[in-house]
Amino acid sequence: MRLLLVEDEKKLAAFIKKGLEKKCGHAVDVIHDGEEGLIYGGAVDYDLIILDIMLPRRSGLSVLRELRRKGLKTPILLLTAKTT
Repeated sequence: MRLLLVEDEKKLAAFIKKGLEKKCGHAVDVIHDGEEGLIYGGAVDYDLIILDIMLPRRSGLSVLRELRRKGLKTPILLLTAKTT
């Protein structure tokens, strides 16, 4: 599977990427801000997008809304460090 990980915390992104690639055999592209996440998410045919909610330049929820508005049907998993 080809995955897009949009996560601004670089250490966390590297940890997730390593696990998904080495343990699961997936190809993972990593982006660190919402604006680039929107560009990549709409331009590349991913099997899954893993999207942090709190991102620089554009929130993950904003990215999600825009991708869905454009008709993207790719499954999107939201990540958050929020407690509520």
